[in-house]
Amino acid sequence: MSSASLHEAAARRSSVPVSVGPIVVGSVAPIVVQSMTNTDTADVVGTARQVAELARAGSELVRITVDKPEAAAAVPRIRERLDMMGCDVPLIGDFHYNGHQLLEREPACAEALAKYRINPGNVGFGRKKDVQFSTIIEFALRYAKPVRIGANWGSLDQSMVAALMDENHARAVPWDAARVGREALIRSALDSAARAEQLGLGRDRIIVSCKVSGVQELISVYRDLAARCDYALHLGLTEAGMGSKGIVASTAALGVLLQEGIGDTIRISLTPEPGESRTSEVIVAQELLQTMGLRAFTPLVTACPGCGRTTSTLFQELAKTVQDHVRAKMPEWRLMYDGVENLTLAVMGCVVNGPGESKHADIGISLPGIGEAPSAPVFIDGAKAMTLRGANIANEFVGVVEDYVARRYTPRMHAD
Repeated sequence: MSSASLHEAAARRSSVPVSVGPIVVGSVAPIVVQSMTNTDTADVVGTARQVAELARAGSELVRITVDKPEAAAAVPRIRERLDMMGCDVPLIGDFHYNGHQLLEREPACAEALAKYRINPGNVGFGRKKDVQFSTIIEFALRYAKPVRIGANWGSLDQSMVAALMDENHARAVPWDAARVGREALIRSALDSAARAEQLGLGRDRIIVSCKVSGVQELISVYRDLAARCDYALHLGLTEAGMGSKGIVASTAALGVLLQEGIGDTIRISLTPEPGESRTSEVIVAQELLQTMGLRAFTPLVTACPGCGRTTSTLFQELAKTVQDHVRAKMPEWRLMYDGVENLTLAVMGCVVNGPGESKHADIGISLPGIGEAPSAPVFIDGAKAMTLRGANIANEFVGVVEDYVARRYTPRMHAD
């Protein structure tokens, strides 16, 4: 099944499409994966390197922090460096508190960015809020840029919260505190989006998000938000955490919403393990969308968990070898072949489910269990094609995969 067919198979909430550089967000466009750097944006070389790394991993939009004059001045140079590297991924500027000042001081930054992110909770306070918000919207209009209005429950406008609490006290049946908090978050985003429209920014240039760090709260907020607007929506569980906790919490929340057709872009906000690549969040986002059948990014490897029938390490080592190989090859394969991301592979550990699972995959291998002869049947397109034996099974099977890709998938046509 093609990636387009996968997308069409899922029912999606209707939203207004938004162009972010060459990427379309919303409407019938595929759900977009984005990520964010954690470098000092003033470090042009380091930031460009991390942006390119995230883009190679599959991030289709990359957000960078723009928090000081040096960072704003660096943005055009980062864009130029990325273009020289052949990396055309759109850059999103993340603004808090002083975005209006930075854009006024560095208009080249405003032009180089593909999208601006505004936090309505800290874009300005009191009488200054409307002026500072309006200034950023004016730059978006001047340079024809879309804007994400991203509310976060960790930085809500407290004056709005207080006003909603007063409203709640006047109700015959007051809401509980959690519902008032959700309403404050949604109202903050939607009121700001309405103000942006009043200033001339079209709905086709507005993306909205309302992020919280609790799974059930995020689901409740986005269900309500989706019912109240047709803006394109960005999904993400903010401050999701580290390792398995962050992955499980993010996929639990986003999986429910995506299944209900809610969401046009996603980010998995993982805290990286010490020394870990920032690309982990991109891989998790891709795998979430692919395992749900919403997009296809890289060949999927089905592998059994192992039990007392399997050898201790052989199938585990082979599964890792195959998974690492296809992920490493995808940047090259994506350029060379059309549709290779839909390839399915199976690495099974014994005779119980091995042959059956292998037949369901495009290519599958069923390894011997404990005490069995070191021979492994390989199935291609549902039929047994060969048997691999000996100590070099892993390399031979990878060779089978490479040969299959070259034979099955249509080479992409490239202009001279």
